[in-house]
Amino acid sequence: MVRPLLVIFLLAAAVGGIWLARGALQRWRDLRAAETYELAGDRWPMLARAGGAMVCGVCVTALTLLTTLGAFGGLGRQGEPASDSAGGPAAGAPAAGAPAAVRQQAAPPEATAAPAAPAVASSAPAMVSRFDSVGHPGGGELLQSAVLGPDGKPRNVRVWLPPQYAKEPNARFPVVVMHAATPGKTADAEVPDVFEGIGSALQTGRARPFVLVAPEAPSGTAHPCELVAAAPAALSDDATLRTTIAGAFRTLPPGPASWGTLGVEGGAPCAAAAGLARPDLYGVAAAVSGRYDAAALTQTGAEAPAGSSARLLLAAAKADSAGLDAARKLQSALKAGAGPAAKAEVRISDNVQDFSPDRERLRLVRQAAQYLAETLAKAS
Repeated sequence: MVRPLLVIFLLAAAVGGIWLARGALQRWRDLRAAETYELAGDRWPMLARAGGAMVCGVCVTALTLLTTLGAFGGLGRQGEPASDSAGGPAAGAPAAGAPAAVRQQAAPPEATAAPAAPAVASSAPAMVSRFDSVGHPGGGELLQSAVLGPDGKPRNVRVWLPPQYAKEPNARFPVVVMHAATPGKTADAEVPDVFEGIGSALQTGRARPFVLVAPEAPSGTAHPCELVAAAPAALSDDATLRTTIAGAFRTLPPGPASWGTLGVEGGAPCAAAAGLARPDLYGVAAAVSGRYDAAALTQTGAEAPAGSSARLLLAAAKADSAGLDAARKLQSALKAGAGPAAKAEVRISDNVQDFSPDRERLRLVRQAAQYLAETLAKAS
């Protein structure tokens, strides 16, 4: 209510100032006319009106500044909810170009009432995450937030929404988790053209749309993916991430039919380990241009939950002889492995060839996106 009152006072001061200024001008003209005929005139009425007009001008300037900056308006809104009952964005919400459905409310399981901010709660009630738009690569939208990791510490998580997300407001999409190999970084920082590759696959009709989630790689080791491959226990189901993404975005329910994993170059062993260790959680994995510890990953696959079988794409450029050799060794080791490892469905892609490594990587990412989309459920 304070801002409308400021506007009313501003209009009143402006009207009063104009009226006094016109009166002062009229009195000044009368004085000039009187001087022409050598008559004496009283200057005080003119000076009083001129002074009043100046005071009104100062008031108009001050009120305009306060109204523009919202100095009192911000105080007046303290305590008011930042979103409506449906979780839609309000003033001060993230970028206007972001889809409204992105900024939905997800209350923590322990909460009895939804908080009054366009935020997404993680599994811990004290940690609330709000995804803010940070760009529009690949024709989609990229958002970022801080989400609690398995160690209980906040980490950055980036989410890329395909163009279809905004065009189909009632559809729910499958999810692909992309692993990073550099501590403290998300995968898109290592592979900046990943969104262009996936967007190209979508635009050409080679892949169906999915939501890409890129959590920050954990710190504490220089090579997180090597740690995961050597110690499968380090790859736990990231329940907080799943809960947050499922609550914040229109995604299909978490599970092997709708969630997959992707890794490029240094992140490829992480994707392979995730798909082999938990095929009951990640129904498909795509590893691009990676180098693998075949023995460790085979043991990882052998210790997977009984009754599950992994589906894995190992892709490398035709000229990447070392990458193709590592992929074939892993395929052979899994085939000769025990338990679920021997049941893994491993496909090798070795037909990508282009004039530069960057172009080859772009095509490999596009190929991986196609494989993931074909295996996961359609958006519905």
